[in-house]
Amino acid sequence: MKGRKSRQTHNGQEDDIEKVSCHVKIILFSMLGNGDDLQDDFVPDANLEEEEEESLEESEYGVNQNQPGSTAESSDAKKRKRLREREKFKKRRKLASGANEEVDLEHSDAEQSPHELAEYLAVLQAKALNKLPLELDDLLIPPTSIADTTMWSSSRTLDNFIDFVGKVLPSLRLRLSQRSKTNGSPTLLFVAGAALRVVDVTRVLKDKKLRGDKGGEVAKLFAKHFKLSEHISYLRRTKIGSAVGTPGRIGKLLEADALSVSQLTHIILDVTFRDAKKRNMLDIPETREEVFKTVLGAPKVLEGIRSGKIQVVLL
Repeated sequence: MKGRKSRQTHNGQEDDIEKVSCHVKIILFSMLGNGDDLQDDFVPDANLEEEEEESLEESEYGVNQNQPGSTAESSDAKKRKRLREREKFKKRRKLASGANEEVDLEHSDAEQSPHELAEYLAVLQAKALNKLPLELDDLLIPPTSIADTTMWSSSRTLDNFIDFVGKVLPSLRLRLSQRSKTNGSPTLLFVAGAALRVVDVTRVLKDKKLRGDKGGEVAKLFAKHFKLSEHISYLRRTKIGSAVGTPGRIGKLLEADALSVSQLTHIILDVTFRDAKKRNMLDIPETREEVFKTVLGAPKVLEGIRSGKIQVVLL
């Protein structure tokens, strides 16, 4: 019975990945249509956009609203459905292409559903890894491994972080309050885009409201002021409950096996926070590449994510 349930879960993950892959391929092929190979200054061609939308409608529904014999009622329903699908398609492509003229600071990309976030991450992953759609299937993050945070309606700031974890990620809060078992093996990996942000996040993660009296130490991991060898030595002798750091330093520590994933259950990507130029962590090409290549792309991390052992959380 247990084996059957495991197979059903595995098959469900494969189906989710296949659905995400199909949507991502549509978006990526459209972005490759003008031959710019997913550059960050890409702006979709207006004529191409219209052709793609028409193609999407035909492939999705296989009907024409003017087809003889169709009733006015069914035609209207199909038209409304096509319009909804078109708006979703435009939104996904706009988010992924980085072509936003204005940044909506009132809302975060992280507020989307797991399926939408899987598509959002997959397109950015393709840009970071410089891969074609067909080469992404074995690297995609399935929607089932992305935490559903849509129940959270307040702002996603560090002031609200403890409440956010308590409401949206109760299992993580419980684990953070427990004693760590193994050196250098955090329950939580918090990925932030800059050293100053790491310092701010570390302060919050050290709050006793979150880790209680028994929770492990909080590792602060960034290159400024700290040598890689110092972090390796620290992790190998310290039981940590959480680690917060920049993707570059985290990636090097994962590669050196100083940072273990044996107890890791959650990876938080700090995508709501924006720098002075209104860019989030995944908007910056160098940081995005480090996130997808050295952190989420680390073999043991990717294996844990795709198996469902590790949940990816977009804050």
